[in-house]
Amino acid sequence: MNSSGKYDFKQFQEELAALDRKAAKDEPAVPQAAPTPAPVPAPPPAPPKRRGRPPKVDPLAAARAEFEALRLRHGLTVADVVAWFPKEEGIAYLQALIAASEPKPRRRRKTAEPGDDGSAS
Repeated sequence: MNSSGKYDFKQFQEELAALDRKAAKDEPAVPQAAPTPAPVPAPPPAPPKRRGRPPKVDPLAAARAEFEALRLRHGLTVADVVAWFPKEEGIAYLQALIAASEPKPRRRRKTAEPGDDGSAS
């Protein structure tokens, strides 16, 4: 726990990094074969210029991707991740997973019914 009494994501990453270092130290050295140079691929064509509104950018996308990579590398389950954080943050994480897995409801087109024009007759 840090000095504020909260367990934050940065501390979680530091502890996982320490586990990585310990695992790397414990593994016996395996002689590596000389890597063969990979052929240089042709550069991809330049994408066309975008027009209109810029795409939405998720500021936490990089952190989520890094967290998911750490979770997969260490074989953590959702229960492990939820138990690692305070109860409120664990619940928020579970809610985010559930919301991401559920399909969004389809929007129905509103149709004006005859006689529903708002005038009294």
